[in-house]
Amino acid sequence: MDMPRFPELTSKSVWIASAGLCLTVCAFLAATAGTASAQGRLDAKYEASLAGLPIGKGAWIVDIADDQYSAAVSGATTGLMKSIGGGNGTGTAQGRIATGQFSPLSYVSTINYGKKAEVIRIALGGGNVKDSAIEPEPPETPGRIPVTEAHRRNVLDPMTGALVKVAGTGDPVGPEACRKTLPVFDGRMRYDLRLEYKRMENVKAEKGYHGPVVVCAVYFTPIAGYVPDRVSIKYVAAQRNMEIWFAPIAGTRVLAPYRITIPTPLGTGMIEATEFVSVQKTAKTN
Repeated sequence: MDMPRFPELTSKSVWIASAGLCLTVCAFLAATAGTASAQGRLDAKYEASLAGLPIGKGAWIVDIADDQYSAAVSGATTGLMKSIGGGNGTGTAQGRIATGQFSPLSYVSTINYGKKAEVIRIALGGGNVKDSAIEPEPPETPGRIPVTEAHRRNVLDPMTGALVKVAGTGDPVGPEACRKTLPVFDGRMRYDLRLEYKRMENVKAEKGYHGPVVVCAVYFTPIAGYVPDRVSIKYVAAQRNMEIWFAPIAGTRVLAPYRITIPTPLGTGMIEATEFVSVQKTAKTN
């Protein structure tokens, strides 16, 4: 799901979310300390549904190198959502891996809906936002809590935030992956996503991965860039049934979303991998 739109919960945001497919759920999740001695690549395809009805498809490619990483996502609406307006989106993120942590450098997302388009660009360094822009520039919204420079420090972009790097040498698919709070800036909003371990499951994609996944509960806390009285914000912040299922990228200690579920007033929204193919690459050695 597209995390920049996730809190809005409007009909437009539902299909934008499916088109973005985790540009921000959307969103979802951060790096922790660990070694970067291995490399891997993930090629995944996802389907999005709302109340059991298909609304979108997308693809995600993640490349983990010894000292850098990149990710690219694309998606589009299908079925009923396509017939009532349609939308598609793309996103990219790049960064370095230093001292076992992701250090994002750039994030770009483009969302097309009807005859309109929106581009969000974020440049980062050392965990801080150096520059960000939304094109076209959105109008001022009365009552919106402003995003200050302090809110732009020690943050992740939404797509880097969708990857979990697990420290240590044990099996990365376990409770430790869920023990964190993720500070995210999506170009418009600054919010926290708190993860808590919920349970283990086993999955089998139509192509690729089959095996255990760790299920994390997700709790959304808005910080800035939002309107406090907006019903949709209050609704999402009150939810206690949101989940992300994480599966491993071969050859790394990095996990990526396999399934995301989010309750909405229209029914449960879900993004689930139909293909989750990852391969280990040859790592650099000292």
